[in-house]
Amino acid sequence: MFDPRLLRAFVAIADTGSFTQAAERLHSTQSTISQQLARLEQAVGQGLIDRAARPVRVTAPGERLLGYARRILALQQEAETLLADRAGTAAIRIGVPEDIVTLPMSEIFARFAERHREVRLDVTTGLSRDLDRRFRAGEFDIVVVKEAAASPDHRATFPEAMAWFESAERARPWTDPVPLVTFPPGGLYREAMFERVDRARRHWYVAFTATSLASVLTAVAAGLGLSLLPRAAAEGCGIRPYGGFGEAAAMAVSVYSWEDAGEIGLLLGHIKAVLQGRYEAYRAPFGI
Repeated sequence: MFDPRLLRAFVAIADTGSFTQAAERLHSTQSTISQQLARLEQAVGQGLIDRAARPVRVTAPGERLLGYARRILALQQEAETLLADRAGTAAIRIGVPEDIVTLPMSEIFARFAERHREVRLDVTTGLSRDLDRRFRAGEFDIVVVKEAAASPDHRATFPEAMAWFESAERARPWTDPVPLVTFPPGGLYREAMFERVDRARRHWYVAFTATSLASVLTAVAAGLGLSLLPRAAAEGCGIRPYGGFGEAAAMAVSVYSWEDAGEIGLLLGHIKAVLQGRYEAYRAPFGI
């Protein structure tokens, strides 16, 4: 392996054509530069600089090495610069349901990343039950989940107003069997939907299943069936409340984290503030 100090001396001599000027460029002495070149020549087994020429110039072997020497020094500088920049060297892992990643939440993430360049935010979206399982397994530092009731170790919890929805443009009398638009098995809303329709002694079938909230909203707007959805996520999506199953019970949107200090604690506070604002408008119907 070539010593970068020796390569730097060789390149300086080749660029300036002078041991004296090379020493000045590297803030060294002429004798030190001469010794470094001699060590490099000994390492490669060939003369690299024609010392008898005026100005001195590289030999044929020196010409072959010069390009590689420049590339090695450039790569070394690049690596030193990269390692000196601590941007993204620490990660905060966050799990959130898809509809929680709103513009205000995304802006919080963006501003936090700008102000804390050493932190890399790894954000994963998914179904609440899977996110909770992964948080308990240590895969996330912060998680936001939707659940029937918050666990005792929550950092914050907010009531999420729920409602049944149908298409605003393609609504029709929903006779049995009632078509339902749902998330896949394991989705929290899916089981609540089945239980409520069963209590009403109605027959039903799953007409459409989607893994994303956007797809569920689109299917309901197209008239494929009914769905139980958060009121906060349904606005402006071409759907309207359906009263055939009465008022739906609120669900809890809960925030969990393993710690609440340092940068994680700071980000946790921002997330709670965004959720506070998101659900403030939907508290009145539930008397909260």
